[in-house]
Amino acid sequence: MKAVLALADGRLFEGEGFGARVDVAGEVVFNTAMSGYQETLTDPSYVGQLVTFTCPHIGNVGVNAHDEESARPHAVGAIVREYTHRSNWRASDTLHGYLEKHGLPGISGLDTRALVRHLRTHGAQQGVLSTSGASAQALVERAKASRPMEGLDLATGISTRAAYEWTAGTPDPLTGAPAKPTTGRYHVVAVDYGLKRSMLQYLCDVGARVTVVPASETAAQILARKPDGVFLTNGPGDPAAVVGARETVAALLGKVPVFGICLGHQILALALGGSTYKLKFGHRGANQPVKDLSTGKVEITAQNHGFAVDARSLEGRAVVTHVNLNDGTVEGIAAEKLNAFSVQHHPESSPGPHDARSLFQRFAQAIDKAKAA
Repeated sequence: MKAVLALADGRLFEGEGFGARVDVAGEVVFNTAMSGYQETLTDPSYVGQLVTFTCPHIGNVGVNAHDEESARPHAVGAIVREYTHRSNWRASDTLHGYLEKHGLPGISGLDTRALVRHLRTHGAQQGVLSTSGASAQALVERAKASRPMEGLDLATGISTRAAYEWTAGTPDPLTGAPAKPTTGRYHVVAVDYGLKRSMLQYLCDVGARVTVVPASETAAQILARKPDGVFLTNGPGDPAAVVGARETVAALLGKVPVFGICLGHQILALALGGSTYKLKFGHRGANQPVKDLSTGKVEITAQNHGFAVDARSLEGRAVVTHVNLNDGTVEGIAAEKLNAFSVQHHPESSPGPHDARSLFQRFAQAIDKAKAA
């Protein structure tokens, strides 16, 4: 079936459709990872986004239940250079079948290099992926009318509605066999802004029993659970728009160790009195170089974010610990007196594959230090 991607600035890209026969609107972004398309599509940080994959072949290993970061896709569509039906021994379905099952479209056969160059030059923007045969003008007008990410509180909408316990560590990467339950040496409360399953697994790997709570839970409610530490998860949308988040985290600081990732990192910065801003086209991929300023070590990281922390806004409030070597943006902060730290990238995504996994151990050590005080 014929498919069209229409951008809000009037640029059109034609191709062949796969997945469901529907029209969807969303922010058009690009991801530079060479693998992990299923993990990307099921990452809650991609809520409301049409993901362009720069890897030329997508779909070649099918999909399976073990590689999902959540129970369903959260990106609203897939944009690829070449879709293939091929599969492998781990697959339970094709990507086409998976998207069709979840009512999401894909487009293949367009020039993704030209699209990415356009987004890099003009910035990520709203678009419409259509298989309906609507006129180009109508699609562009719909793209223009769709709401941009600035000011959107998407985290509250995707957060869990009720608290639950998690005790399972990382499963066997080949068989998917579950890991042994955690020892429960620590009790960590994870504030769910749109978490990825692997984050909970890595917390359990360092000995935590995790209680996942809604983004709307107050500091008093969190502290009443008597956590040894609080974890601020990743999530979608504008960090400054998440209702009550900065106030809740500010009220936790100095009372328990706090560790944040991605959106959680940005919310921690806001709670410390800093500010955030929208990047031109964001960082999305598995090959972002990040320098740890305390050691000089460079780590290869996975990232997925469209907003960043303003370093100048944190002067006198926190220390910048990591920077992105591509553009110098803030990749990590620490407020040592408050026993809080965070990173912009995703250490649980195994890009290096283990370059940044020690951050979870660092959180465990922070908890040990607090308990011994």
